[in-house]
Amino acid sequence: MNDSYDEKALIARIQAGDKTACAECIEIHSPGVYRLALRLMENETEAEDVMQETFLSAFKAIDSFEGRSELGTWLYRITYNAAMMRLRQPNPIIVSVEETLSPETPVIVPRQLFDWCCLPERDFESDEVKVELEAAIQELPELLKTVFIMRELEGLSTAETASVLELSEGAVKVRLHRARLWLRERLTPFFEELALDGQGV
Repeated sequence: MNDSYDEKALIARIQAGDKTACAECIEIHSPGVYRLALRLMENETEAEDVMQETFLSAFKAIDSFEGRSELGTWLYRITYNAAMMRLRQPNPIIVSVEETLSPETPVIVPRQLFDWCCLPERDFESDEVKVELEAAIQELPELLKTVFIMRELEGLSTAETASVLELSEGAVKVRLHRARLWLRERLTPFFEELALDGQGV
């Protein structure tokens, strides 16, 4: 309750033109905004530009913010839109993955069903695994990747993710499910080899 009150007070101060409030907003939300921008852009300089653009756009439009979502969720939406605009500018011809997301498309079924739960917890904490996981996430089709990042990495709820991406909650659930299957398929050979190495095979 107190956090909600503080956020409302902060928004009111920004709307009143309080520059200190703008600085506080940046301090609170810049880590999450930058993290999301970096995962989408895969480039630190581009991510910093997206972050700057996000806050500039947010402060210009703050009077139109109605509070139907949390401020952080609204900032994520602006970040996502800014990143997508930048990603699409140099590549006007984009291969859409909507076809893979249509109701008529069969759900992706992994060919291999290696059980990752059998791996020791320490294996998931190794640098090698972290690098492999990050690489796999970046290889996800764009529309699956953004949902996976929002839900699994940024910890947004289904409703918040739907709000950011302007999707239905059902579409978010479908894309998250397909992203998980895609990653399972992509990472199974790696984890199988890791498990065998751990057994001294």
